[in-house]
Amino acid sequence: MSCKLLINYLRKPVLLPSYSGLRFKIPIEINANYCSKVQKSIPGMPQNKMEGFSSAGQQPVNGLIYDKKPFKFTCVKGKKYAWCLCGRSKSQPLCDGTHKNPLLKIPQRPVHFILDEDKDVWLCNCKQTSKRPFCDGTHKRQDIQAAVK
Repeated sequence: MSCKLLINYLRKPVLLPSYSGLRFKIPIEINANYCSKVQKSIPGMPQNKMEGFSSAGQQPVNGLIYDKKPFKFTCVKGKKYAWCLCGRSKSQPLCDGTHKNPLLKIPQRPVHFILDEDKDVWLCNCKQTSKRPFCDGTHKRQDIQAAVK
C-alpha cells in the first residue's frame, strides 16, 4: 500500500467500543511527513563524503534559526569542514566550538563534511535542512521567515 493510500485510510474516523455500549467516532491525525518512502535526491546537491562515517548528520534536534537565507561557500577538494548545527557559532556557517561550553548545555554537535571536488555550495543558515549541511530550501517556510526579522 502506498503512503498516500495508507494516510487516507488512517484519516477515516475509527469506531472505538465504549463501556456503556456506545461507540464513538474519533478522527486520527496523521502527519504525512512520517512516510517511509525514500526521498529523491535533489539535482545539483553535493554529496558529503563523510556522511557514512559520522552520525552528526542524523541528530534528531535542529539548532536555533540563525538566518533565513543560505550562505554561499567555496569548498576545497578533500578539506574537512565543520558546519554549525547549534546556530550559536560566531563564525557562521562554520563551527567555532561554542557548543562545547558546559554552561550552555547545547546538545547539538557540528556536522563534518568533505567534498570530492572544488565547488561552490549553499550551506544552510536556518539549521532546519534535511540535507545537512546543505540548503534544501527549507528556509522558505513561513515559520522560518517569521522567526528571523
